[in-house]
Amino acid sequence: MTASIAQLDGEALRARLAGELARTRERSRLLTEAVDDDDLTAQHSPIMSPLVWDLAHIGNQEELWLVRDVGGREPVRQDIDNLYDAFMHARRDRVALPLLPPAEARTYVGQVREKVLDILATTPLEGRRLVDRGFAFGMILQHEQQHDETMAATHQLRDGTPVLHAPPPPRPAQVAGLPAEVLIPAGAFSMGTDTEPWALDNERPAYRVHTEAFWIDTTPVTNGAYTAFLDGGGYDDPRWWTPEGWAHNREAGLVAPQFWLRDGGRWLRRRFGVVEPIPADEPVQHVCWYEADAYARWLGRRLPTEAEWEKAARHDPAADRSRRFPWGDEDPTPAHANLGQRHLQPAPAGSYPAGASAYGVRQLIGDVWEWTSSGFRPYPGFGAFPYREYSEVFFGGDYRVLRGGSWATDGAAARATFRNWDHPIRRQIFAGFRCARDARPGDAG
Repeated sequence: MTASIAQLDGEALRARLAGELARTRERSRLLTEAVDDDDLTAQHSPIMSPLVWDLAHIGNQEELWLVRDVGGREPVRQDIDNLYDAFMHARRDRVALPLLPPAEARTYVGQVREKVLDILATTPLEGRRLVDRGFAFGMILQHEQQHDETMAATHQLRDGTPVLHAPPPPRPAQVAGLPAEVLIPAGAFSMGTDTEPWALDNERPAYRVHTEAFWIDTTPVTNGAYTAFLDGGGYDDPRWWTPEGWAHNREAGLVAPQFWLRDGGRWLRRRFGVVEPIPADEPVQHVCWYEADAYARWLGRRLPTEAEWEKAARHDPAADRSRRFPWGDEDPTPAHANLGQRHLQPAPAGSYPAGASAYGVRQLIGDVWEWTSSGFRPYPGFGAFPYREYSEVFFGGDYRVLRGGSWATDGAAARATFRNWDHPIRRQIFAGFRCARDARPGDAG
């Protein structure tokens, strides 16, 4: 990408939207055509939907918002709205619904897209908040990309012959001189956004936040570092776990990150159907919040707060402003971050020096979602838009915030202000973490 959405006008904006919609649909096609109909309709885990549900749900959301609301057109398939309402049916129950079979689901999403492209060509992209700067179209393509990442997680959970393939990420040129952690000085910064055209409601509005000085890891915690916690008995020692975390540890029988296997004296992992040695220098993933928190406690550290994470990622101390991304304001390129399912795994720790933040922190965007210590709460002045069910109904409870995106996250949803959230027991997501600690008087970078 070159110019940002905020810089585009008129036909250039329409062309970008059409291109982004097509690029996103190609990823959905890859993920759903990689397997046969039996795999598409099967439920590979009770915490995940059948892939065919995700496919038709993508089309149904596109129809609801772009065909009916933005376009004011007649429904394509009003009879299926309830089937694909995520709030009406738990994931474990969706396999038993009278879902559209694969061929019919593909026809449906194609019919919806045909209408959407016509609407895009004729609808003014101004004058109404829902369509200003193409917001509704951007919201829908981000929704599809989020479900594509969910479908990638379902692929990781499925048994059978490997069907997804990609080259490994490039090796970083030089990481030997990287410091283990970076000092972020005390002070205020601007958190959230008022200017990002496609930012979702929970990212708004921007507001000033003060943080005390803290240290944060230069890179995410690696498999090699995490293995020391395993081999040191960390999963069997309640000292490192919160009471809730220890109860979950015992109940779930946790022994290692999900998909790790013990083979004699070494650890292996299953990655998209392939069993392989675990790369020591790759960021650990498939750990839940409780595991991340326990590791940090074992090390005498803690997880960063959401505000600390965003300050490390966005604040430019020289200009005292917040960037769109750690590296600046330009959209991500393959030189900046590991995004968009290019590699099917995180890149080695220390990769992407061009993507470093102003403070020198690396891999804050892409590779692995990063657990923070913060619960999911609204920012001061929050207003639900365009519907309460995107964010507001999830505020509170036990949800923990994740930031930064993973290798499976698309650049369209990888802003440094983007907020993800999940229950602290979830491990199927491509999540890892980095540690932080309070600075002491006299600390210097």
